[in-house]
Amino acid sequence: MSLSDCRGVPCSTANRSSLDSYERAVELSASYFVDPLAVIDSALERDPEFASGHCLRAGLMVMAADKSVLPMLAESIAAIEALGRRANERERAHAAAARAWMNGDFATSIRRYGEILLEYPHDLLALQIAHVGDFYLGATSLLRDRVAQVLPLWDISIPGFHYVLGMYAFGLEETALYARAEDVGRRAVEIQGRDVWAIHAVAHVMEMQGRLRHGIDWLTEREKDWSVDNGFAFHNWWHLALYHLDLGDTNQVLSLYDQKIRPSRVPLEMVDASALLWRLHIRGVDVGLRWQGLADSWTPFASDGYYAFNDVHSLMAFVGAQRFDLVEKVLSGLERSAAGFGTNAMMAREVGLPVGHAVVSFALGHYAECVDLLLPVRTQAHRFGGSHAQRDFIHLTLVEAALRAGKVRLARALIAERTQLKPASPFNWQLAARACDSSGQASEAAKARDSAESRRKTHADALRANDDAATTM
Repeated sequence: MSLSDCRGVPCSTANRSSLDSYERAVELSASYFVDPLAVIDSALERDPEFASGHCLRAGLMVMAADKSVLPMLAESIAAIEALGRRANERERAHAAAARAWMNGDFATSIRRYGEILLEYPHDLLALQIAHVGDFYLGATSLLRDRVAQVLPLWDISIPGFHYVLGMYAFGLEETALYARAEDVGRRAVEIQGRDVWAIHAVAHVMEMQGRLRHGIDWLTEREKDWSVDNGFAFHNWWHLALYHLDLGDTNQVLSLYDQKIRPSRVPLEMVDASALLWRLHIRGVDVGLRWQGLADSWTPFASDGYYAFNDVHSLMAFVGAQRFDLVEKVLSGLERSAAGFGTNAMMAREVGLPVGHAVVSFALGHYAECVDLLLPVRTQAHRFGGSHAQRDFIHLTLVEAALRAGKVRLARALIAERTQLKPASPFNWQLAARACDSSGQASEAAKARDSAESRRKTHADALRANDDAATTM
């Protein structure tokens, strides 16, 4: 007799031990705590025909967005397919979705994972893979609506409900429904304080609204909940660094980079490392030899051509380290991808390749060329994945290039977009002051500088008040 998991999702096994391992690994995957792969590999070693275990292993490989794991993905798909009808309908659907990913048809893969939820809305594994896949594909509305489709069928009595709320919170944030996103995210954290995805969703809200003090407090007060033995900690450290960067505290940013975000060999982590150093670079901050260490970590992926979003971030490291031999490899890989077929071909063609060339143009001081490359792309940049916060490097680079190219009217217009969307950001007002200086409008520049300084002092006063309160407790 086949068993079902704790959410009533059918698994084609009568082995309670295997199912218990599966449950544990699904929990670890959804929470991003380590190490779901080790747990499920152990179960599969004991029970190699455990189809749901192979589904989970395949899902982990899909969510890694790393070409090097494709052999492991192929193994799990083949194991499920070899079982034939001994694997149930849901498990076979997982295999079909994973195979589409392996074949480079990322969009079809994630659509198929989403279709599993129509029949099995409590399949937390399929939901997480589809949600992460929507993120990789830049499917912003689906980040919200795919979760919304199943949300009415979940409640607090179903194990993992808070994970669903956390995913929904992130989707709401990415569609600019900030108040609702924060409410839903906070509710998830109230149910389970170690729901790292929900903590991250609320951090995104505070980043997008420029609530820097709130963001710093939100992450630091919960640091023990998200930073210990968690595979997603690097990204929350990155968010914390962004708050400090907006405040202009580059020493703290560099300290966080060195202690928490330093290069690894995992593409998802290296993306954030590149993005942070690039933000510092375009502000004129000397990051020393950090580019060299990061470039070394990216080197094995230089001719990858697997996922354009990663390729562009590797370019940042290579131009920063002045490794132009590797720059040529990445650009050649993007060109091959753009000329090919599959989801990444579209990503490379429409976004990755022009943004990659723009990064190189900026590094070479060809600022007008950088502007010309980025202007047509910025409104469709979501097509190569990432969050609004992650893709902001494109707009920041465009603004800085426009300022350096002397395109003052364009720069002022672009900066006005930023100050209107996030008026609490001190850095946005500093950009506004620079644009006014460049156009010779001294009085306007002074007003912008005063506005930036006022915001800086407000945050500094809040920091001191917080410190004083802590001291008297």
